[in-house]
Amino acid sequence: MKKTPILILILLLIVSCQNQKKENKNFKKSEINFKKEGNLLVKDSLKQIKAEFDIEIADDKYQRETGLMYRKEMKNNQAMLFIFEEEAPRYFYMKNTYIPLDIIYISKDSTIVNIIHNATPLDENSLPSLLPAQYVLEVKAGICEEKNLQVGDQISWIINQD
Repeated sequence: MKKTPILILILLLIVSCQNQKKENKNFKKSEINFKKEGNLLVKDSLKQIKAEFDIEIADDKYQRETGLMYRKEMKNNQAMLFIFEEEAPRYFYMKNTYIPLDIIYISKDSTIVNIIHNATPLDENSLPSLLPAQYVLEVKAGICEEKNLQVGDQISWIINQD
């Protein structure tokens, strides 16, 4: 007689686990969409505009750690601007990042100090700034070459006032 409650409990657990498996199969991760928060210009030494981007801002710890991770696509005119409190050597990597990127390191005076071209998706090797940087701009791979962005170019940006 005491075996019946135990058998019922075991059956309930089995059914519950099967339902959980079905729910997990139906679960889809939601896409992370680009959120335009401003505009950014890259200019050469003669102040000629070389490129213009719609930017998403990463200016807190969580946003900087997550960056463009888990995203599946990015338009040529989109970029993510990482803003740090101070200038320091920076090290980025491509963990959980599916889009090949150009990573642009920028000093506190808004000058490009280093560019990593065509960073490999999902690669966890460190990609150093070489010189101290306060800002980092990530764009779709190949954009730096296409727009002829170079060390010494200057950036400026405007954040949307929503």
